[in-house]
Amino acid sequence: MTTLAPATAPGLVGVATANPPTAYTQQDVLDLYRIEDERIRSLFLNGHIDQRYLHIPEPGPDGVPVMESQGELLAKHRTDGIELASRALTSFLKESGADLSDVRYLCCVTSTGAMTPGFSARLVKELGLRVDCGRLDVVGMGCNAGLNGLTATASWAAAHPGKLAVMICVEVCSAAYVFDGSMRTAVVNGLFGDGAAAVGVLAGAEQTAGPRVLKFASRIIPEAVEAMRYDWDDAQGKFSFFIDRDVPYVVGAHAEEAVNTLLDGTGLRRSDIAHWIVHSGGKKVIDAVKVNLGLEGHDLRHTVSVLRDYGNLSSGSFLFSYQRLLREESVRPGDHAVLMTMGPGSQIETALLRWP
Repeated sequence: MTTLAPATAPGLVGVATANPPTAYTQQDVLDLYRIEDERIRSLFLNGHIDQRYLHIPEPGPDGVPVMESQGELLAKHRTDGIELASRALTSFLKESGADLSDVRYLCCVTSTGAMTPGFSARLVKELGLRVDCGRLDVVGMGCNAGLNGLTATASWAAAHPGKLAVMICVEVCSAAYVFDGSMRTAVVNGLFGDGAAAVGVLAGAEQTAGPRVLKFASRIIPEAVEAMRYDWDDAQGKFSFFIDRDVPYVVGAHAEEAVNTLLDGTGLRRSDIAHWIVHSGGKKVIDAVKVNLGLEGHDLRHTVSVLRDYGNLSSGSFLFSYQRLLREESVRPGDHAVLMTMGPGSQIETALLRWP
C-alpha cells in the first residue's frame, strides 16, 4: 500500500490515446476468419462489444488472414507498439502543452510481447527524448499493470517536484492471438483490442487542475494464480493467453475487500466516491464488480462504453475510461474517484484520486 500526503501528492496531467487505423466489428472478424462454430460465434456476438481496433494480417491465397509465426507476432508487437505509443505520447504532449524535452521519466507498460531493450529505450531513440530521461518498463503483468506502472510513476514524480513523468500503456493484443478453433483461444480472440494511452504525472508548484493521486492499494489472490496466464502452447508453437471461466467471480468476490483497503484511514466511504474508473475486463467481470460493490449502471458507464467501442485494451483500458470522464466535464472540485484494474496473479489494483 502506498499513501502520498495531500501536500506532496502528484497530480495527473492530461491523457491521450491512440488506436490502429482500422476497426472491425465482431461480425467482421467472424467473416474474415470464416468462423462457423456456433459456440464461438455466440461468444463473439454476445460480449457487448461492437467493434475493436486490430492489426489483422493480409489474407492468404484462400482469402483468410495468414497465420503468423511467433517471430512475426513479436515483430508486430514491436513495430505496431512503437507506432501506437509514439502517437499517444505525441498527442499527450500537444494536449498538455509540453515538449519532448520536458519528459524526465518514462514508464512503458505492456503485456503483448517481450523484447530487450523495451519500449522506453526505443521511444527515446524514435522520438528524440532526453538521453537522461529516467525509464521503467513494466512487462507481462497483464490488465492490472497500468496501476502498477502508475504507482511507480507517481512515486518518481513525488520525489522530483516540477519534473514531468509520463506513463504509456501500449498493448498490441492482436500480437498475442492464436487461432486454433478452440473455445480457450476464442475467449481471448473475441475480447481484446489494440491501443495505447499516455498520462502525465507532475508534483509541486507547477501542478495543474488535474486530480491528485492520494493513495494506492493492492490485493493479490494467490489461490487463483493460474486463473489468467500467458504461457507457451506446444501444439501451436506460440505463446497463448488463457482466462479461466471463473475469473469474473474471483475478481468480484474480492473487489469489496480491495476497495475497503484503499479507503481505510481516509475517512471516506464508498458512497463518498463520485467517480468509478474500472478496467473494461469483459461483461461478466464488469457485472461482478458492479454487484459486489453495490454500484449503479451510471457509475460504470465509461467502463462499459470503452468495452463496447474498443474491447478489452488490457493495461490501458482504464485510461480510455478516464479520458471519457474528463471529456464529459462532470467532475467538480473536491470530487473523489477510485481507479480499479485487475489481471493475472490474480491481482486487483486500486488508486484514490481527488480533484482540488
